[in-house]
Amino acid sequence: MNKVEEFEELRPLLFSIAYRILGSVSEAEDAVQETWLRFDGSSTPPASAKAFLSATVTRVSIDVLRSARVRREAYVGPWLPEPLLSDPYEDPARSAELADSVSTAALLLLERLSPLERSVFVLREVFAFGFDEVAAAVGRSEDACRQLLVRARRHMQAGRPRFEADRRERQELAARFFDALKDGDVGALRNLLAADVQLVGDGGGKAPQLARAVAGAENVARLLASVFPWLARIDVTFEPHEVNGQPGAVFRDRDGRVLHTLALDVLDGRIQTIRTVINPDKLGHLGPVADAWAVDRELRRARRSLR
Repeated sequence: MNKVEEFEELRPLLFSIAYRILGSVSEAEDAVQETWLRFDGSSTPPASAKAFLSATVTRVSIDVLRSARVRREAYVGPWLPEPLLSDPYEDPARSAELADSVSTAALLLLERLSPLERSVFVLREVFAFGFDEVAAAVGRSEDACRQLLVRARRHMQAGRPRFEADRRERQELAARFFDALKDGDVGALRNLLAADVQLVGDGGGKAPQLARAVAGAENVARLLASVFPWLARIDVTFEPHEVNGQPGAVFRDRDGRVLHTLALDVLDGRIQTIRTVINPDKLGHLGPVADAWAVDRELRRARRSLR
């Protein structure tokens, strides 16, 4: 294969590594593009294109993450990863690790790690790279990488999310949730939520949102029921879709533009966390983005007209 063919064959893996390190689709795509430029500009063919490209995208991602952390510290409201509807990289032998590591809950746990810990964890635990490959990628010795992995595992296991193992049951619960959401049925919603459920919204100060954070089944059910039926009245629709490997939906305005995403964490037959991303900067990779402020104004007018 020529360089272009080698790179394109490995692109899904490179993106998947970068996304898990960065939690951002746009930044991951930029990291992959920078990796291509370095690969294309190298005069000596590497012994292994996979090893060279994986190491390069990891180093680029580490540099991006270090600078991104400064921006995230000044972020307005809760920060959530950019929603990912489908992971381009598939490996049947590691499907469980890949699915778990791309969930929003896992990505938020990864945020607690240093850039080096995060990169070592992703390469070793998720993609099963050998310690020699991990060491080459992050520029540390194998012993140092083992220590980084021990620390990373400790942080991850302390708060590791657990989800329903049965995918069918999870999807059925999500279907009941969205039916109740559409009807504004407070009781039905409340019955599907864990007692300590949390609703978390990421608007980044750039869009209106339900709330930054609301807790408790009663509070969350009433808030959801008070908003979503009204959105339907102004022709906001939603399509069920997995978001970061968990049941969720993409909401669109009447012109089909993306308004926000919603994802559910399910455990023990109840919804534990509901996460919405409405920050327009995090939705562009899903298609044309709606004007959330205009939708909010129309929603307010609709509610006033029926008082």
